[in-house]
Amino acid sequence: MFSEINIKALVFGAAIAAACILIGYQYWDWLYPFSAIGLIYAGYGQSNIKIGTAMGALASTPVAILTLQGYLGTFKEGFFTTENGILAVTLTVIAVGAFIGFVGAWAKRDRIKALEQYNQKQKIGKNKNKKQK
Repeated sequence: MFSEINIKALVFGAAIAAACILIGYQYWDWLYPFSAIGLIYAGYGQSNIKIGTAMGALASTPVAILTLQGYLGTFKEGFFTTENGILAVTLTVIAVGAFIGFVGAWAKRDRIKALEQYNQKQKIGKNKNKKQK
């Protein structure tokens, strides 16, 4: 089961996501949305959509930790400072990470299908030219 998981894509994806948040916090705020690139890469590197979704959720755990530590902004008194609010924020970040990992895995599946269709089209064209000569 674990042999299908691309560990390199998972680790680099989580590191890219966390690095974008840390650099965005320290220097450029506009860098926050680009942390999704890491989660897309974590999903894209996997062999199928189910594993890509799970690895997107797993790669988003550093983002959830950084969110709770205040790197995406501080929480004022209210719902988000309660235990239920913290749980809601954590689950939301992980759910968004799973969705972004799903999108990455879906993009890889579509790219593989497109390449297969392109190669099949190229083979048909080559056979047609060989018969004419």
